Amino acid sequence: MNVAVVGLGAMGANALWRLAERGVSVVGFEQFTLAHPLGSSHGATRLFREACLEHPDLTPIAQLAKTLYRELEEHSGEELLRITGGVMMGAPDSDVIAGTRAAASAHGLALTDLSHAELAERYPQLAGLAETDVAVLDPGAGVAFPEPTIRAAVDRARSLGAAVVENTRVLAVEPGDDGVIVRTATGEWLADRVILAQGAWLAAELPWIELQPIRTPMTWFGPRATAADGASHAPSDVAAPDATEFALERLPVFVRQLSESEVLWGHGTVGAVAGPEKGALIKAGVGDIWQERVRIDPEQLDRGVTPADWRQVSALLAKAVPGIESLPARVDPCMVTISPDDQFVVGRSPRHPRVIVGGGDSGHAFKHAPALGEILARFALDEPQLVDTAFIDPARFA
Repeated sequence: MNVAVVGLGAMGANALWRLAERGVSVVGFEQFTLAHPLGSSHGATRLFREACLEHPDLTPIAQLAKTLYRELEEHSGEELLRITGGVMMGAPDSDVIAGTRAAASAHGLALTDLSHAELAERYPQLAGLAETDVAVLDPGAGVAFPEPTIRAAVDRARSLGAAVVENTRVLAVEPGDDGVIVRTATGEWLADRVILAQGAWLAAELPWIELQPIRTPMTWFGPRATAADGASHAPSDVAAPDATEFALERLPVFVRQLSESEVLWGHGTVGAVAGPEKGALIKAGVGDIWQERVRIDPEQLDRGVTPADWRQVSALLAKAVPGIESLPARVDPCMVTISPDDQFVVGRSPRHPRVIVGGGDSGHAFKHAPALGEILARFALDEPQLVDTAFIDPARFA
């Protein structure tokens, strides 16, 4: 058995690793360099949550991912996942609270309830709490580090004999009865199975699924500065914050539903693992589930930055976390690929049994990346799955 993996981002890099661990002959193709900033698998950190509010059946996938993160850390000697716990906030019947509770209930996870008063006392950095706001603490939440994870997965795969072809675009994938031909400008490879994991570029390969690539800026903010004379730059009614209040240990992963259509997420400063430019900053963003979605062509992504990229998140942060600067310290364009039901598209293609699909990240895939790589490897090798994959099966759109 030999397998080709097209795309070495979140899903593809981990599929390459999991196949190589089995001694499979595997080659991975990446159109750019490894861990590049041109797709969907960059940005220093990604939220990790065990009680996954997007779908209860994501929780076993997150638990498998955690196990595999730890295994990959053993191989690489690097920290790839930091568990700090996370706070999910909103009205008791909000999607954030209800979804988190549903996942925890379905899989026996223990959550800690915080009343309105307890939430305000425990997290003084937060402001503008509605009278109905409560919180649940997910002890399994934290942050994953995407670029080191991708490099570690590919390095481990290479050490086990995997071949990696960087800076090479796959021009065609041609499945047939005897195998799959993978064509590039410099040659062709014949594989028994192929895994398609091209992120935003996967939409063009699967026209029978309405995958929608969208542009999603990532934003980082600093604590409000204090002038040399000790005067705060914050508004007169907001005290100058102590920067340590915004460390990840004090302001962990949070997802906060502010209204029916507004969700704010983020986490405190991480430190050196995220890199000097981003580790000392607070990362925050707006959930895109209820936002207007404008389909983009990944070949024509606008990588410029304008105030439109941070206007909404800045306005929400001014109300919710007033101790940070209103202007972002850094903005990086990213891409998310939305599936019609906001769940992943991972499994065997119903159009051809030799083609395995890994995509439709819908903005919440990296936390699951090692597990999704394992799932893809098992599909490629016709092995039984360790978790339920029916809800992410590409056949649901056939």
